[in-house]
Amino acid sequence: MTTATDQQQHLAGPLSTAVAQLCVRLQSQVSARTAAGFREVLRRLSAPLQVAVAGRIKSGKSTLVNALIGRRVAPTDIGECTRLVTRFQYGTVDRVEVIFNDGRKQVLPFDAGGMIPATLDVDFDEVSHLEAYLTNAVLRDLTVIDTPGLGSLDAASVARTELLLGAAKPEETESNELDDTSRNAVAGAEAVLYVVTQGVRADDQQALAAFTAATASRDAGPVNAIAVLNKADTIAPESVSGADGDVWKAASLLAEKQALTLKPRVADVLPVIGLLAESAESGGFTSADADALRQLAGLDEMTWEMMLVSADIFTTWECDVPSGTRVRLLEKLDLYGIGHAVNALREEPELTAGALRRKLLDASGLAGVRARLDAVFRARADGIKAAAALASVTALAQASGDPGERQRVHDAIEVLLAKPEAHALRLLEALTLVTSGAVAMPEDLAEEVLRVGGSADIGEQLGMKGRPVNELVAYSLERAGWWRSFASFGATPAQSRVAHVVHRAYFLVWQRLRGQT
Repeated sequence: MTTATDQQQHLAGPLSTAVAQLCVRLQSQVSARTAAGFREVLRRLSAPLQVAVAGRIKSGKSTLVNALIGRRVAPTDIGECTRLVTRFQYGTVDRVEVIFNDGRKQVLPFDAGGMIPATLDVDFDEVSHLEAYLTNAVLRDLTVIDTPGLGSLDAASVARTELLLGAAKPEETESNELDDTSRNAVAGAEAVLYVVTQGVRADDQQALAAFTAATASRDAGPVNAIAVLNKADTIAPESVSGADGDVWKAASLLAEKQALTLKPRVADVLPVIGLLAESAESGGFTSADADALRQLAGLDEMTWEMMLVSADIFTTWECDVPSGTRVRLLEKLDLYGIGHAVNALREEPELTAGALRRKLLDASGLAGVRARLDAVFRARADGIKAAAALASVTALAQASGDPGERQRVHDAIEVLLAKPEAHALRLLEALTLVTSGAVAMPEDLAEEVLRVGGSADIGEQLGMKGRPVNELVAYSLERAGWWRSFASFGATPAQSRVAHVVHRAYFLVWQRLRGQT
């Protein structure tokens, strides 16, 4: 039997450890089928946080995946592999495995460029998904899942993505060991990085609303979902009020508007230029590219402005840099990146290829996305994974059909949640209840719950980032008292449950801050 000790060295933290121990204790008290589900939950708990990169077709998901991993390995052109879910995880040897619907595995060689090949030499209809194992350190604590695009004409590809996001149920299989609920506990991602372009559409909203971290329909929210506005360089500054002709400012303003549209489904919407990030981060930008850009920087201003009017003019205009070289630059950087690099070289002619690459990476916005991933996902992986696991455990018990089993599992979870160290799970639960609409709150109070539960940073939790500690101490104590009164006298029973959790959150913040004074 799997023991909590066996799992502990791989778990994200104390909350995951506590849930793992609960699963181990309960296995002997539930049916064989439920126990099998618990074993799958244990397996998921001991694995890195699973983040799905999802979005509409041609939104640039695979390009962003490559940038995040730091290696151009996910195919970006439409092909068989872009119609499959691909899980990128850490391994000691680089390899790709084709996983078939019946559980068979087949090793797939990388192509000559080190990428997953665009086509498979197998019966595509028999393939479930791909597992890519890479030695990249970034994957040690984060499994990145590339998904087929929503809105594709390929119904099967859309179905695979929807299954991963929790918007669809898996088809019946011959397996007698695990039911649909148990299998879904394994298939679902725990967090989502959702890729949008300039227009947020109804199916973007639907996909986020349907996103399931495990099996209890835990909707996407600021705890487990971030959105990125990709292809930020394609936004026309004149189309965004207040942009003052600046492309990046226009993208930032548009991202803020989209954050309001997608709220409260996502923690934030961040602008990014995926192509620029991929080329700068994954080794696609070379010293030969830097030399070609240096030549272009020497052109007179009138010629250069004319060449930047369109991609066609850029590649066909007569100049000393060969047309083929310019086509390659366009494929790697697009016009915005090329223009940014040339401006940088004109300001600092002595820039090395490495320094120019870093400037392009800075211009891509990838650092902001990574920082938000760290703040929302990595720093809170323990809570996200533990909450997802508890949701799975609850759903497994509900699906058992045995009232006694359901009660035993419920009682065990309540004992776990009553412990002071488990308050983070209570806060995540309260946040999910409010953001999903399961508990209706006045708008200003819902905003406060969102703020308190949506960040691990005390300044952000209190809405007072950068303020002196003594002000934070006074405010946290004041709000703790207010929420306690609201829970006792002004709230409905459902609201009271949330209010007690928020009161406790403020009180714990006050205790921490008081220890610093």
